[in-house]
Amino acid sequence: MEKRKQIYEGKAKKVFATDDDHFLIVEYKDDATAFNGLKKGTIAGKGIINNKMSNIFMEMLEKQGVPTHFAEQLSDRETLVKKVSIIPLEVIVRNIAAGSFSKRYGTEEGLVFESPVIEFSYKNDDLGDPLINDYHAVALKLITADEIEIIKNYAFKTNDFLKKFWSGCGITLVDFKLEFGKTSDGAIILADEISPDTSRLWDTSTGKKLDKDRFRRDLGDVEAAYTEVMSRLEKHI
Repeated sequence: MEKRKQIYEGKAKKVFATDDDHFLIVEYKDDATAFNGLKKGTIAGKGIINNKMSNIFMEMLEKQGVPTHFAEQLSDRETLVKKVSIIPLEVIVRNIAAGSFSKRYGTEEGLVFESPVIEFSYKNDDLGDPLINDYHAVALKLITADEIEIIKNYAFKTNDFLKKFWSGCGITLVDFKLEFGKTSDGAIILADEISPDTSRLWDTSTGKKLDKDRFRRDLGDVEAAYTEVMSRLEKHI
């Protein structure tokens, strides 16, 4: 597959066209941002870890009945993916209160929910990615009611799988963000990434944060935390 011009650059990735209209190449960067881009920095080696980890999970989720955009890992930082139109919704699945949820509702961080909570935010930088509900999303014509149900099904299925997998690594899955896209034939598939950038991961024994919160909150040892998570994943597969 021939890599062609760059068509997009986001906070953590670059996207390139290829000589096949049905595929794109994603390149993962070491750049790190938080608080809607207000805080910026670099996490050395993050792009390599996030690329590899995302691809491992995408392949696993395909076997669990969750279709994804993954096609082929091309290098440490580059992956060939199916071209999709990203649905402008961030899908957040929460198992434990943390981060913005705790701040928003005045809930102590660490409260374990009886069942997973799903949230949607409208992907719009100008508006600050506000929370919206199913009815808002349909009213804004971002998605149909039937498509919302498909996404919920995939999100909860992904949560069930990831919770069990990370538990086997001695890691608690607190919450995570997903993004979905539509292929040219209208099928909804999982896109973006699954990594310590998009997940909250706590060491089950100590409660130590092993994710991007170490960068957000200036906790230090950010690179070491990402490396630790990747090491445990590789030992468990």
